[in-house]
Amino acid sequence: MKKLTKSILVLAVFAVMANIIFSACKKDFLEVTPTASATESVLGSKKGLDGLLIGCYSVLTGRDILFFSGFGNWVHGSILGGEANKGTNGGDQAVVNPVQRFETLPNNDLPSQKWNMCYEGVSRCNQVLRVLNNTTDPTVTDADKTRIRGEARFLRGFYYFELRRLFGKVPFVDENMAPDEATKVRNDVDIYGSIEADFQFAIDNLPETQPAVGRANSWAAKAFLAKVHLYQQHYAEAKSLFDDIIANGKNAGGLKYSLTSSYPDIFKPEFENNGESIFAVQAAVNTGSTANANGEHVLNFPYNSGSDGPAGCCGFFQPSFDLANSFRTNDNGLPLLDGSYNNATNELKNDFGVKSADPFSPDAGTVDPRLDHSVGRRGIPYLDWINHPGDNWIRDQAYAGPYSPKKFVFYKGTLSTFTDGSSWTRGWTAINQPLMRYADVLLMAAECEIEVGSVDKARDYVNQVRARAANPASYVKKLTDGSNAANYTIGLYNTPWSDKDAARTAVRMERKLELSGEGHRFFDLVRWGIADQVLDAYLQYEGGKLPTSLGGAQFTAGKTEVYPIPQSQIDIQGTDVLKQNPGY
Repeated sequence: MKKLTKSILVLAVFAVMANIIFSACKKDFLEVTPTASATESVLGSKKGLDGLLIGCYSVLTGRDILFFSGFGNWVHGSILGGEANKGTNGGDQAVVNPVQRFETLPNNDLPSQKWNMCYEGVSRCNQVLRVLNNTTDPTVTDADKTRIRGEARFLRGFYYFELRRLFGKVPFVDENMAPDEATKVRNDVDIYGSIEADFQFAIDNLPETQPAVGRANSWAAKAFLAKVHLYQQHYAEAKSLFDDIIANGKNAGGLKYSLTSSYPDIFKPEFENNGESIFAVQAAVNTGSTANANGEHVLNFPYNSGSDGPAGCCGFFQPSFDLANSFRTNDNGLPLLDGSYNNATNELKNDFGVKSADPFSPDAGTVDPRLDHSVGRRGIPYLDWINHPGDNWIRDQAYAGPYSPKKFVFYKGTLSTFTDGSSWTRGWTAINQPLMRYADVLLMAAECEIEVGSVDKARDYVNQVRARAANPASYVKKLTDGSNAANYTIGLYNTPWSDKDAARTAVRMERKLELSGEGHRFFDLVRWGIADQVLDAYLQYEGGKLPTSLGGAQFTAGKTEVYPIPQSQIDIQGTDVLKQNPGY
């Protein structure tokens, strides 16, 4: 089904082009119809509109601008959130170096690429809506129009939400604006209201389930609208929507949303689009083009792993010391909520500075089992490849630390089946990129319960997530003697919660553990209003270990919560239209 969905886009685009090309071969080729009119007549058909709509979805892959513009946000959400650093060495993709240090300048190309990617998505959605408004094709039924308009506005809301989180105030351009009018839209108004309107329209007009996986339904729209409310601290409005999703939400197959029983299955393509997946970027391989594959993480495999490891390139996105330490648990299997996981007595034992030829024994202390599905570390099975050998798989330990990424990495047993090796790397995978999953919803709902509901209900939601992680099926059990690879100890919160501050701390830690590497952390810290204190502490700790990459770096409150507006855009639009963010 995933291959078919991707093929529709190719066929739709081909059909449009074929119509134009073959029309030019007729004898009356000198009777030229104006290009715009011909395009509108072709694209205004049902097939044409669906082709345009699939083009809106295709932006989610970030493939028009590779590596740093996808919506999994491994740079913009995870690296900026202190879950990882750029990795590799200082010279490779140096554009990321100042970004991870919170020293981004307006002329840095990385945020500019993200800006362009998001507005490309907006532009495609507006084009769908314009063509839809003008079509007179009788094959396009009212039901077709409702569905297509709902999906286009859902996606436009998503792209604008991404822009709002990354850049603050940005221009809002809709389908009714003429080109000359669109270039004069100022960024002096908060666009949250317009984003809410797009998601609400999608809720009101999309079906509960869609016939094709990957298409937005009304439940996905509710989840994102609830998230938008949460970002504005509109807890009651968000809670109402989350309650509805938890009680009644259904996936594409009509099954109730639920947590998968095994944590690692979330990131295995053979189990995707299950009850936990609310909205995900669809990926497929061996379709004749790597354009359909997940290319967002194509740089993020252990360096120099050869045939013993998954891709051999390129050593980016190395998990931080702080993230690895965060999975330390106490004797009851609970996280160290006081932040003492970075203390010398609690921090995770690692092989930093130890050569692969030298002896090393992994940490023997108690850890959350999600550690070894999130962080590749020496002596622990690296999925179904070999035990991670340490330094041999790290390009520059002194620059980026001893760890390798593990989520969104393919298993050896799926090689060629769920990977595409027809290009320069076999790291093109069929692993979907989750943008909203049920565990995320439960933890956001827990936040709302703390603020306007039942603090102890928040404990129930957190325990549901932890209970899945405690399922032995979620453990790594592949040592040669059949034993667990580490001292996995994870427990539930068995004492009722009543203190709001303590509950907030627990929920926030659970989001860090459950969703690590999935692009949420930085945005969470900013909306909680604690980015400065958390990230300054992270940079001081991490920079002490990695002085060449993070030494002396500092978060600037009131500035680095958002990126600068790209200078290239200000140069085009003018300073009277686009105002630069404070401090840049």
